[in-house]
Amino acid sequence: MATHYGYTGKSLAFLQKNNLQVGDLVNVTTDSSYNGIIMPRYEYSDDEHIVLKLKNGYNIGLEINKIKKITVESSFTMKREVIPQPHSDPNLPKLLLISTGGTIASRIDYRTGAVTPALTAAELNAAVPELAKIANIDTEVLFSEYSENLLPEHWKKIAEKVNSYVKSEYRGIIVAHGTDTMQYTAAALSFALAGIPIAVALVGSQRSSDRPSSDAAINLISAAKFLVQSNATGIYVIMHNSVSDDEVACHWGTRVRKNHTSKRNAFQTVGESPAYIIRCELIEKNSQFEITKREYLPRINFDTHVALVKYYPGLDPKIVDYLVDSKYKAIIFEGTGLGHIGKVMYESVARAKKKGVFMGMTSQCIDGMIRMTVYESGRDLLNLGILPLANMIPETALVKAMWALGNSKNYEGMEKLMKEKIALEFSD
Repeated sequence: MATHYGYTGKSLAFLQKNNLQVGDLVNVTTDSSYNGIIMPRYEYSDDEHIVLKLKNGYNIGLEINKIKKITVESSFTMKREVIPQPHSDPNLPKLLLISTGGTIASRIDYRTGAVTPALTAAELNAAVPELAKIANIDTEVLFSEYSENLLPEHWKKIAEKVNSYVKSEYRGIIVAHGTDTMQYTAAALSFALAGIPIAVALVGSQRSSDRPSSDAAINLISAAKFLVQSNATGIYVIMHNSVSDDEVACHWGTRVRKNHTSKRNAFQTVGESPAYIIRCELIEKNSQFEITKREYLPRINFDTHVALVKYYPGLDPKIVDYLVDSKYKAIIFEGTGLGHIGKVMYESVARAKKKGVFMGMTSQCIDGMIRMTVYESGRDLLNLGILPLANMIPETALVKAMWALGNSKNYEGMEKLMKEKIALEFSD
């Protein structure tokens, strides 16, 4: 079947009429003569051009109505490279890599420019051969989605899959994940699988594996070392700790936030140093992160009738009224400073409380504790029924509220869970 990635309208019709597809090597005559490979196009590009990759490596766009002649020199046939299975070393521990669509290791087809994920054990070993010296790694594709498309229902599937392997022979589990919503998934797993007796590492890359500056391989290697060499348990996010390759940070799943759009060290632990720092063979533990041992009783349910409302001057209180009328059962406010929202919101907040809606307060400030007793406005909000959530990250508070609501029978049960420290989500 012919492939025409990104081509629509006139350009698609042109390719189909001439029996052409992405990957074909063609000779094109316009006012000049060109020899190159037909390349994919962006989905929303215009339909007036085709793109060729020339022998010198540069891409050019050719306007189809100026093409006088086009002939195929060789047709592209999709061939899957035969990669030998990695040698299994019985002396090494076993790890499992679950892929959700975040491509931490991939292979580039320089003929077409396509980047394909390396998902089998053989492909993974070929892409990152260092892994074979650390562990025997099995792989499983759970789903393939950009992380911005992941929903709480995906969190549940990941948690259920991880839980199914808790008593297996695997020393630890790597979850390959896109970076955009990794902190949400990490928090969701931290609550749903609280007390898990093994370590689970969410790993992604800020830059794809075909780029010289990619962080994919080092993040993956560091995660494998961490799972094999440490005695850690719990949920972690493992990403670069600096712009260079000398340090990788291991962040606790409820205290991490993506703070930069593109830097390799975009992820940071809020309010503290990372749980671990990985430097080559050295794994340095942060003594402040002591996990209280608890019985492992997975509670893998989420209720999405929760909203995160960021307060700002001019926010219409009708937004809160809308949420109440839409049967939302919990609202997390991202308030100012020590935990405030303007008095214009008070009437709607009082109505929400009367309707039995749980309300929690976090801060827009990156770091620091909620202190709603300091100022009169904060005390007013306490009196109206808003619960201060210490130094919980707003996104973490949102996820915890979805989890608490999904695992509670009533308001009181949810409030009790929100007050309880489950997975280091707030400081004492």
